[in-house]
Amino acid sequence: MKVLVVSAHPSPSSFGSALTTEVIQQLHLDHHDVRHHDLCAEGFNPVLTSAERLNHRSSVTTRLEGHPDLRPHIDNLQWCEALVLVYPTWWSGQPAILKGWFDRVLVNEVAWTLPEGASRLKPGLTNIRRMIVVTTHGSSKFVNALEGESGKRTAFRSVRLMFHWNARCSWNAMYKLDRASAEEREAFKRRTRRRVHRALR
Repeated sequence: MKVLVVSAHPSPSSFGSALTTEVIQQLHLDHHDVRHHDLCAEGFNPVLTSAERLNHRSSVTTRLEGHPDLRPHIDNLQWCEALVLVYPTWWSGQPAILKGWFDRVLVNEVAWTLPEGASRLKPGLTNIRRMIVVTTHGSSKFVNALEGESGKRTAFRSVRLMFHWNARCSWNAMYKLDRASAEEREAFKRRTRRRVHRALR
């Protein structure tokens, strides 16, 4: 399967970056075709410009004329059959750099179109049939539930709607990371590998 991994952690020595390594190693072990965007290492600019917002209904060709740096991200989204997001949950949601990636890459004629006279978006990334989220939380699952789990809702109720209508989703989250022991962290790495393996069979 063709798999795109998008990771978003500013520290290469973080547990989140270690999880990205685990995910990619498992994908290679399972003989998937893998491409990876490390948004922080690449210096991806998450800021949606005024021109981009005012012209958000413009063609993708027009958009790329002003922002050619978006081309590899768009090409890889249109290439892949599965999308894996690896990121820490901060302030109940995705880090700003990943949210900016949603804003700038999931655009008209890529992730969606709005046909003339229609009131609902038409999904554009129907090539994607699997979505996996690997994330960490400093707080407990109970606290996240009380807060509404906005990051999970963004991924599965918004981003996922741009994919194939029957796309399957997998949520793999480690809660209470700040208090987790070394053994618990290693156990979560193993669980992440198992879930990635099972989700893409």
